[in-house]
Amino acid sequence: MLSKDLVAASAEPLILSILSRREDYGYSIIQEVRRLSNDKIQWTDGMLYPVLHRLEQRGCLGSRWEESESGRRRKYYFVTSKGRKALKTGKEQWAVVQLTLSKIWKEKYA
Repeated sequence: MLSKDLVAASAEPLILSILSRREDYGYSIIQEVRRLSNDKIQWTDGMLYPVLHRLEQRGCLGSRWEESESGRRRKYYFVTSKGRKALKTGKEQWAVVQLTLSKIWKEKYA
């Protein structure tokens, strides 16, 4: 399992990345993160929804309600143009971190 700090720091870029591919609802986003991380990142509703709401309040996400096949209403989220810009910035920032760590670890173990 990853530390809480790392999970929190990676939540926004992960959500924006997933939703940039297709609109989706909360439980499905949680399952996709679990699948992509080989069960190493396990989000809860209590972690996900505050981030979704914060991104929505900042204008990075939009949402719409839709009735599921079971008759329950689901809130689907999608990335806005502001969210696409935030994702681009986030990718650039994470690339710097990844490159820096790779260099440090390569030097240490070379």
